[in-house]
Amino acid sequence: MYKVLLVDDEKIITEGMSKVINWKSMGTTLMATARNGIEAFNLIEQEKPDIVVSDIKMPGMNGLQLVEKVHQVYPEIRFVLLTGFSEFDFAKQAMSYGVKHYLLKPCNEKSIMDAIVELCDDLTQERNREEFVCNMKNTLANVMPYAKEQLLKEFITNHYENRDLEYYQNLFQVDIQSAHVRVVLFQLEGEYEFEQVFAIKNIAEQILTPYIMSCTVGKMVLFLIEDCGVELSLQSKISKIKDTFFQYYFLDSTVAVSDGGDISHANNLYKEALDCLSYRFYLGEGGVITKKDISDHHEISEEQFYYDDQKFCRLVKAGSGEEVQKELHSFFNRLLYLKQDINITKSYVIQLYNAMIRLCEVKQMNTYLTSLTSLLEMDTIQQMKSYFENVAKEITLAFYSQNKNKHSTIINKVIDIIHKHIGNQNLSLHWVSNEMLYMNADYLGKLFKKETGEKFSHYITKQRIELAIQLIDQESDVKVFEIAEKIGYGDNPQYFSQVFKKHTGYTPSEYKRESLLG
Repeated sequence: MYKVLLVDDEKIITEGMSKVINWKSMGTTLMATARNGIEAFNLIEQEKPDIVVSDIKMPGMNGLQLVEKVHQVYPEIRFVLLTGFSEFDFAKQAMSYGVKHYLLKPCNEKSIMDAIVELCDDLTQERNREEFVCNMKNTLANVMPYAKEQLLKEFITNHYENRDLEYYQNLFQVDIQSAHVRVVLFQLEGEYEFEQVFAIKNIAEQILTPYIMSCTVGKMVLFLIEDCGVELSLQSKISKIKDTFFQYYFLDSTVAVSDGGDISHANNLYKEALDCLSYRFYLGEGGVITKKDISDHHEISEEQFYYDDQKFCRLVKAGSGEEVQKELHSFFNRLLYLKQDINITKSYVIQLYNAMIRLCEVKQMNTYLTSLTSLLEMDTIQQMKSYFENVAKEITLAFYSQNKNKHSTIINKVIDIIHKHIGNQNLSLHWVSNEMLYMNADYLGKLFKKETGEKFSHYITKQRIELAIQLIDQESDVKVFEIAEKIGYGDNPQYFSQVFKKHTGYTPSEYKRESLLG
């Protein structure tokens, strides 16, 4: 409802208009009446009416003076002026203050109501317009930070024409000229929610202050900061960000930092930071990577890499667990040393992985094939190595179990001889081959290693130590020289003790005490 004030020095007119006019039908309410301009202005200051219907000719302060004074303080208030023919010049002056409705006395109820209705429509349109403009300003104020962020993100992550940059700088009232800057990228590790990306962004914004911009780029958080040339200070701030974030979310993060450069080369600095971040494939997760960490990369990446996957497959098929793990360790260490393009490194891993799983039965091979995508998507070479080792161990163990049941008659004889003559201090590969089986010792040794996965001497030592442990567990009082004699160490109990400790970590006597305490 719009509030209306009636002003006229003739009481009969104000009372008549108050009663005759249907104020509510026009969406208005009669707020009050006044007898002159002075009284009216006091009411206007107190009540702030929307519309004033006033006579011009009044004592003290006439209607024209009231319009002039109100226009200076409350220009939004609308007026309807009532006057006679002789006061028309005054009415024209009032119109210069925005008064559009001038009614000649005597005027009827309809003309006054028509004027008020028109003013109400004007006020409604004006309020709607102001509300629309206000909403637009609020919307723009809310959108502006994101628009600025998007501009700077585009400037850094894509090629931007200078003329476009100048236009948007003027539009958003930002100045990003001639600053010496660095690009810093944060990448969360492990499983995380997207809200946690914004959490580390907020933490970094507080610690890296002042910064030129911050934004999210996919799963990363990007900061453009001024390069102050004090790397230790920046490293300290980054460590504080990582520690604070870990304290709240128990999640690690990897950070990449570009070298300093002019902001006009921000896109190149961004690419440099991306290169650093991708290098976590070799350095592992959770570090802070700079260009210094990858400076040697291009110097050795052209070196040729060759690996004999057939040799590796022979070891897997033979069930030689230890040798397989050693080969994988050597294989991945070589890749780490070369630090070639990540896709090339992954292709070498996939090539060896495929060669290995092709040794399996079709059904098992297809099962392992389904994990190829996961293997390719792993973020670090350590993850690939760990997964590869587990699969290799599984496959090798399966072959070992098969081979164990397929030992040749000769090897079964050798094992029987070892068990029967374990206490013979002359027991050796040459003794078995020459005295028992009448075979070539080198051939027998290779055959034994191939089918058991162990050297003959290692196998004997392992069997003797296992037998020694059984004897120690059975005896209440450990007599080292007796045990040494029973398991083939003859009259050299000291050497037996050394061998026993090498394999168990304890001397025979210590082992007995530990077993009793346990």
